[in-house]
Amino acid sequence: MKIGEYSTFVIDRFTSVGAFLRNSEDEEVLLPNKYLEDSFEEDQEITVFVYRDSEDRPVATTEIPYVTLNGFAFLTVKDVTGIGAFLDWGLEKDLFVPFKEQQAKMAVGGEYLIRLIKDDKTDRLLGTTKINRYLSSEDPDLSIGDEIELFVGEISDLGREVIINDTYKGMIFKDHLVRPLKTGERTTGYVEFIRQDGKIDVSLVPVGVEKFDHFTQTVLDFLNANGGVMTITDKSHPDIIREELGLSKKSFKKAIGNLYKKRKIKLLDDKIELVK
Repeated sequence: MKIGEYSTFVIDRFTSVGAFLRNSEDEEVLLPNKYLEDSFEEDQEITVFVYRDSEDRPVATTEIPYVTLNGFAFLTVKDVTGIGAFLDWGLEKDLFVPFKEQQAKMAVGGEYLIRLIKDDKTDRLLGTTKINRYLSSEDPDLSIGDEIELFVGEISDLGREVIINDTYKGMIFKDHLVRPLKTGERTTGYVEFIRQDGKIDVSLVPVGVEKFDHFTQTVLDFLNANGGVMTITDKSHPDIIREELGLSKKSFKKAIGNLYKKRKIKLLDDKIELVK
C-alpha cells in the first residue's frame, strides 16, 4: 500500500465506522465516515490519499494534503513539543518533524521548506528541513531546452531559487524573472544552461536551440579544433575521455547525444564527425 501517495481503490463494503476500500493487490484500508459522500456506493472506484492515523494504522482520506511523498512544500508550525514540531499540511493529523530532521530549531508560527519522507523502519510519514540531503549533486540528466517542473523556493540576491523535477537545485536569475512567482508554487520552466559544477540556470520561457551546456560545448569545441573529427566515441575508455576532454563518460555521452539530436554530428563506428 502506497503510504503518502494517492491510490485508486474500489469501495468493498460499508460499516458503522466507514467504508473499507480494496485495491488490486487485495489490500484494504478504511475511509472513515467523515469522508464519505452520499454518492458513494459499493464497487465504485475512488482515488484517495493514504497515510497513518494516530495509532499508526493505514487510513484513507479525501482531504488534499499540501505535499505528497518525496515532494516539497512550505508549511507552518502549529506546535512544538519535547520531541519535535507539528506542522499543518492540510490533513486532520499534523505532520511531525522530529528534532533530528530539523536543520535549525523550529518555532511556532514559522514557515519552513520541508520534504515529505517516510521512515523506513516504521513506515511513518515525517517532514524534514534537511533538504540538501535529497537533492542530487551529480551531473544532471538534463539537456539545454528541456522542459522541467519547478518548485519555487526563496528569493536570493541572485534571483529565485528553484528545485527542478524534485531532484536538482536551480536558479532563475533576476533579469530572467519575466513574471511574478509565488514561493511554494509549482510551474513549468526550461533548462537554459548547465554549468561545469552541475549548477543549472533556469528560464521561464523556451530557450534558443543553439545554446549548449558546458559539456556539449566542450565536445563541439574539441571537434572544431581537430578538423571536425574525433576518434573518441561512447565506446572509449572513461580514462581516455577524461584525459582528452576533461569529462566523465556520462557527461560525454550526454553531450554527443545532444549534438546528435541537433544534427550537429554523425556517429560512425570508430569516430564522430561534424556535419558540414
